[in-house]
Amino acid sequence: MQPITQSEPGPNRADAQVMEFLTFRLGAESYGIEILKVQEIRGYERPTTIANAPTFIKGVINLRGVIVPILDLRIKFHLEQAKYDEFTVVIILNVAHRMVGVVVDSVSDVVGLTPDAIRPSPEFASSVFDTQYITGLGTMDGQMLILLDIERLITSTDMALVDEAAN
Repeated sequence: MQPITQSEPGPNRADAQVMEFLTFRLGAESYGIEILKVQEIRGYERPTTIANAPTFIKGVINLRGVIVPILDLRIKFHLEQAKYDEFTVVIILNVAHRMVGVVVDSVSDVVGLTPDAIRPSPEFASSVFDTQYITGLGTMDGQMLILLDIERLITSTDMALVDEAAN
């Protein structure tokens, strides 16, 4: 029996298409973003800082003639301060017809999850904990994987600041 893939659903399980996610770490947590949004993965290099930019915008880099804003997801998600080391990487994303880089602690793997392996994100009645960027929670090797809606994150209203910083 051949494994079910995204492009080749099984004859009796058309609804069991596998979605692929690039997994990465921020602190102790594992996150996943849809692999189709990923353009490339690069080692971290200090970007050119932009005056008066919000703290989560680390700056911009010139990637083959394209100015790419670099965002630190640790700062965006209000996690503890990151240490930039040899494992720190920038994931270059192609989202909403623009390229954006996100700094993460490390990249883990590409995993495939079937829809039944993904649970909806929990809803909280508090404005303190914002789950609007979480599409669901997956399980990978017994570990929780927080699945991000990177499109929603990058196109949110506060991300209009990214456009200002890049221009």
